Order: sequence, then structure tokens, then C-alpha cells
Amino acid sequence: MRADRVRSVLYLPASNPRAIEKARTLDCDVAVLDLEDAVAPDRKIEARAAAVAALRQGGFTPQVGVRINALGTPWGSDDAAALAEAGADLIVAPKMETPEAVHALSAALPRDARLWAMIETPRALLNLTEIAAAGGALDGLMLGVNDLAKALGTGASADREPFKPWLAMVVAVARAHGLLALDGVFNRIDDAEGLAAEAAQGRLYGFDGKSLIHPSQIAATNRAFSPSPEEIAQAQAIVTAFEAEDTQGLGAIQIGGAMVERLHLDQARALLARANAA
Repeated sequence: MRADRVRSVLYLPASNPRAIEKARTLDCDVAVLDLEDAVAPDRKIEARAAAVAALRQGGFTPQVGVRINALGTPWGSDDAAALAEAGADLIVAPKMETPEAVHALSAALPRDARLWAMIETPRALLNLTEIAAAGGALDGLMLGVNDLAKALGTGASADREPFKPWLAMVVAVARAHGLLALDGVFNRIDDAEGLAAEAAQGRLYGFDGKSLIHPSQIAATNRAFSPSPEEIAQAQAIVTAFEAEDTQGLGAIQIGGAMVERLHLDQARALLARANAA
């Protein structure tokens, strides 16, 4: 399992200079300057120029990426070209539905740039394995829950009952292809309890982190996707036990009344790596 520190991914409108300036010092792991949903059509070109200027200026504490407009819109291709020229490290691409779209964007980006594909449509769900296997610059899959709910016609549910098959599928496909798996946004900014529950659910399903729409959501999300002190202690106990002289070469040992196998050792080491990254 990857140990990347990508617990919290905050969207900020690139058309808002104050939001960009604030993003430079936030505690999110990734700040995504948004050219898509957060920007009105008549401000798209202005927002693109602002994002390019922000990338060139630098000075961000978190990693920084840019969400472009979809390739099928009047702005998508120009967004990709401008950001490639600016040397963008991370591009978030909405409405990714085919491996061909991954290939097209990968070819347009700088050599070492990373691409996160947003899974937001029924067609993307049906093509998920092919999208994930496309290679190129693809580095992660992001579940776009709002657009997907609209497209599927699902009803509201506090525990995301209609999405559970897709939560599991996105994680499974991401893991199979060595990609990050990032959960979707939580829309209710004033519901701290709901955010905590949904972030915990995302981690339970195996996501690496979660997309956010407001800075107030950062701290709770970072906590949810970071190993707890209890988890760290348990993982360290497993590693220590297997490194003991009298357990060398054993495939399974007993710790605290439970049988622990070497697959649990691998999991423990992965958890400690995530803890160190966080």
C-alpha cells in the first residue's frame, strides 16, 4: 500500500485571490486551485491566468494542483496547455470516462506531472478498470460524489448507502493499479459530526484521503486518515514481535491472545510508514 501523505485535498476557487493566498499556509496535504465547478463561465479565462501565476510564484506549504475544466468543454484543452507551460506538478481532471482521455491529457502534461482522474459518471464506473490501467501520468482516482449522485439519480442517505458498491470498487481498482484512492466531498460545512463519520467511513473502505470544500474540514479529515496512537502502538508491537530472535522464520505468532500472520506484519509496516509520512 502506498504511504503518500494525501489525507486532505482542499478545493479553492482560482478566481479568488484571497483564497489562493490563504491556501499557501493551510494544513491540508494538497490544495487544488479550481478552474471548474467553483468558477463561473465568464471568469474561466481569468481563473486560468490566476492559477498559472500562482504556480509560478510558488510559496505553498501544501502540495498544489489545479483542477482543469473537462476536455469536452470550451476551456479544458487550453487549461491543460497553459498549466503544462507553467510546469504544473498535479492536474485534477473532471469527467474522465475513457483510457483515451487519460492518454490525451498525459501527452499534454510535463514529463513528471501527475494526473488524478475524477470518476463522476456512470460511464466512468463501467470503464473504471480500463481508466486505471491507462498508465501515463495517472496517479490517482477521485470519486466525484455530487456529479455521480446526479447522474445516477440516487437519493440522500447519511451513510451513503447508494454509493457503497462504488466506494469499494474505486478503492479496489486503485489498489490493483498502484494508484491513490481519494474519497469525495462532504457538502455540509456546519456538520462536524457528519464530516467525522463520513471521513471515518472513507478510511474504513480503504481510501487514502478525502476531498474537501472548506478549510474548516481539514483538521478532522487529517485526524481521520492518520493512524491513531493506539493503531501505531499495535503496529509497532507486531513488528517488534516478529523481529524477536525466537520468532525468526515463523509464519504466524500469538500476540495478545490473537494469531498474527506475516500479512499482518506487512500491514503493520505500511501503517507505520503512513504514520511517518503524516
